[in-house]
Parts: sequence; C-alpha cells; structure tokens
Amino acid sequence: MAQESLPENRVVSLRPAQTKDIPGIAALGSQVFASTFGYSMPAPDLEVYLNSAYSPSSITADLDNPHITIIVACNNLDSVIGFVQLTEGTMEDCLKGSEKPVELQRLYVSQEYHGEGIGRKLVDCVERLAQERGFVTMWLGVVSITSLCFYTLQTFKAQKVYERMGFRKVGQHDFKMGNCVQTDWILTKRL
Repeated sequence: MAQESLPENRVVSLRPAQTKDIPGIAALGSQVFASTFGYSMPAPDLEVYLNSAYSPSSITADLDNPHITIIVACNNLDSVIGFVQLTEGTMEDCLKGSEKPVELQRLYVSQEYHGEGIGRKLVDCVERLAQERGFVTMWLGVVSITSLCFYTLQTFKAQKVYERMGFRKVGQHDFKMGNCVQTDWILTKRL
C-alpha cells in the first residue's frame, strides 16, 4: 500500500489488516465509539455493544470473513492509528436500483491524528479497492442530525466530511443499541 509523510515528520502507512492488528483495531474502535457516543447511552448498553462489535473475537471474525476487508493506517511504530472497513453484500431498501453497491463501514482515526488527512487516505484506498473489484456505488450509514440519542458535534463533522467526499443522502435506517434507537442517514457515492 502507501506510505505518507505528515507534519512533524510523522509517517503513516496504509495496508490490509493483519492478525497482529486485532488488539489495535479493537482498542481504537472501542475508544472512538465510546468517546463519540458513549455519553448518550446507558453504560450497560454501551458495554454490550462494545463487547459485540469491538472485542478481539469480533475483529477476528471480521478479518476471517471473505466479504469484509479492513485497511489500517499505522504510524512509524506500526501501531494502528486508524482503520476503515469495506463490506460486500450488504443492502438497504433505499439502495435498490443502485448499480453494484458496496458498504464503507467504520472509518475511525485516533484523535491524535485528526485533521491530518488520514481518514481521506483510508477512504481513497477503499474506493480504489472497490473499483478494482467491480463495484460502482459506495454507500455508508452516518448518524443523522435528528437522532435524539447520538447527536454530537462529531456527528455534524462526520456528515460534512462525507459530503466533501462526494456522498449524498438517499435514505435512512434505524440502528438499535440497547434501549437507544439511532437513525442513520444512508449516503451514497458513484465510484
């Protein structure tokens, strides 16, 4: 994959995730999700979700799934500082009629590296990968501004980032975690 120079002589490399990255992906996923959304849900619901989505066994299952590709961004010490997931075979009703869709999931970057373009590099990487695999439409879910449980400044920023990358809203779906129901906007982009 690629190696990029960043401010302060920091170097970041992008590559497919490996077994050795499982603890880093699990830790970063849990940390980013909890710091972004944890305040808005009961602690037991948050713990259940983090254990199901970001446990080492869950990340291992994702790496073993032939329909999921995880790309990691690593610093010069080869520690995971960001990751993105490309998931094949998922669909939402509002995507019917979309040409060869593929889902972009879990775009997470360590807070320490925000604003350095790492998220954009990860998205560019999975877009190229999706094109190479013959996909035409990339889609994702992002928390809506009107979602009562989860609205934060980070939500608004995420929506704006995806908008700048060319994604447009085509629908929405509900996502339940414990007693909290989040409404995600479904965004798409032609590759």
